[in-house]
Amino acid sequence: MAQRHFTIPVFIPMEACPFRCIYCDQVKISGQQKIPSTADVQAIINRHLITIPFENNYIEVGFFGGTFTGLKLVQQEDYLLAVQPYIKAGKIKSIRLSTRPDFIDQPNIDLLKKYNVTTIELGAQSMDDEVLRASGRGHTVTDVSVAAQLIRLNGFRLGLQMMIGLPGDTREKSLFTAKRFIELGAEDVRIYPTLVIKGTHLEKQYKTGKYLPLSLDEAVSVIAEVLLQFERSHVNVIRVGLHPSEGLLRGDSLVDGPFHVSFRELVLSKIWGDLLGNIPAPDLPTSITITVSSKELNYAIGFKAVNRKMLENKFSRVIFRTSEFLIKREFHVDYHR
Repeated sequence: MAQRHFTIPVFIPMEACPFRCIYCDQVKISGQQKIPSTADVQAIINRHLITIPFENNYIEVGFFGGTFTGLKLVQQEDYLLAVQPYIKAGKIKSIRLSTRPDFIDQPNIDLLKKYNVTTIELGAQSMDDEVLRASGRGHTVTDVSVAAQLIRLNGFRLGLQMMIGLPGDTREKSLFTAKRFIELGAEDVRIYPTLVIKGTHLEKQYKTGKYLPLSLDEAVSVIAEVLLQFERSHVNVIRVGLHPSEGLLRGDSLVDGPFHVSFRELVLSKIWGDLLGNIPAPDLPTSITITVSSKELNYAIGFKAVNRKMLENKFSRVIFRTSEFLIKREFHVDYHR
């Protein structure tokens, strides 16, 4: 049985970040209102550990939401120390954290090494300086490259986070960002579409017509291309789309933008739809059987059966079945009269 990977998330919203990117409100995005104490961190870990079986599982703690390495070193150490008893007991294997590219230096690196941090994720968002400036990121493409190199040289696993649809972004710039992430040696990536969140500067631009978010179809199409680019280079895509916090689900914090609770499924359905859409249809009415891997069956059929319906416009009958001999997006087509 393959080892399963679990990350226990601890959110530190807005903490230690001197910038307010025009799209950002970590409280509304994460649903986390309060800066956790070290006791809160341990309570969060305890709650999650109750639900996770230890056998043959890799469990880590992830500090997300804020700029972890922007905290004072003593505060970083307090948070990291709170996790150490679980690591010594063998319940937690390691720690991962997210931070800004311009808030990583050797003293930070040395501290993180000391306390079992294995993965550092950088909120890079784009590898285009024009997009970074327009988004109020406060760092440059060069900052991302330098930080990524420092992280990898010190033996950490590198994660990079990107956003599509930021002000000034284009499909071509998003694909270039993915290409540069691969060249920088990213092992993990997260891909997010830009959303207009209530109370942000981006909302003001949206209301005055200076910013137009991508439609859901546009975002799905671009991210499908980006995802395939990462897959071809064997980069692990941890997340596609924002986690549906309570505020986003209720809709009281989301103003506009391509949010969907099943965003990744939409993207994977799109990729399969593009593959299956190329199946040639004979002139005479014909039924087909499409055989796929069992792991890919739902995506091949598509979200709300979108791909099956598309094929039913071309064929008299469409049957899907699975085979243990097919992997990934391999498929086989049989025609029937």
